[in-house]
Amino acid sequence: MFRIVKKQKLNETVIRMEIEAPYVARKAEAGQFVILRADERGERIPLTIAGYDRERGTIEIVFQTVGAATLCLGAREEGESIPDLAGPLGMPTALDGLKKVAVVGGGVGCAIALPVARKLGRLGAEVVSIVGFRSRPLVILEEEFRACSDRFFLTTDDGSYGERGNVCAPLGRLLQEETFDEVIAIGPLVMMKFVAAATEPYGVKTVASMNPIMIDGTGMCGCCRLSVGGETKFACVDGPDFDAHLIDFDEAIRRSRIYSEFERRKREEHCNLLR
Repeated sequence: MFRIVKKQKLNETVIRMEIEAPYVARKAEAGQFVILRADERGERIPLTIAGYDRERGTIEIVFQTVGAATLCLGAREEGESIPDLAGPLGMPTALDGLKKVAVVGGGVGCAIALPVARKLGRLGAEVVSIVGFRSRPLVILEEEFRACSDRFFLTTDDGSYGERGNVCAPLGRLLQEETFDEVIAIGPLVMMKFVAAATEPYGVKTVASMNPIMIDGTGMCGCCRLSVGGETKFACVDGPDFDAHLIDFDEAIRRSRIYSEFERRKREEHCNLLR
């Protein structure tokens, strides 16, 4: 069993949890993930490790309550435990040798981008963080990003906070004036697709962190397959980071919507049970 040490609501739908998992914390690196179940009859879901404390033996996860599984997980309280948690899985984000990096995060994907920005800072790189949200009430982890970034940009689609527009606006200006070793994009598929389109004319290496449908996390089920440079890759063992200029984002977007109706029904069933 894995005890929930701390629980915090970051906004109306996003929750941060610190979970006691000493063996995972001992090996975890930025970019890796875990697969867990909120209860013994629950769905297996992948969640990126948003932070870890090797001395305390804990990891952090940040998730949005959008489906039955995350609603069930979000209902757990401090002191309670979850039955199953496996990890760390996936390949760590490759950061060694980078001197100047733009880390671009969108929505709840910022929770995945934050440990990457922190690790780059510890390695001595210049970190430019760009984060985007739909509106001010959805902003998360702003202070944490400011603390680990040399420069920080925040955008909202409706202009209610920070710069009006999406992350490609400040990124585009920076690309016109400066040179980056790499751009790392983590967020909604559409956002990462447009980040890749923005960087490609400048020839800047761009990495996208992919989070497709996943079941076992060990490469056996094939659910997390992606087309990258015309080849089939598995996000769980080959990724989750891939060359953003080679990813077939349109295919990934189509596959991400396969179970939308099923997820909607399960969410409704879960909410009805709580009434």
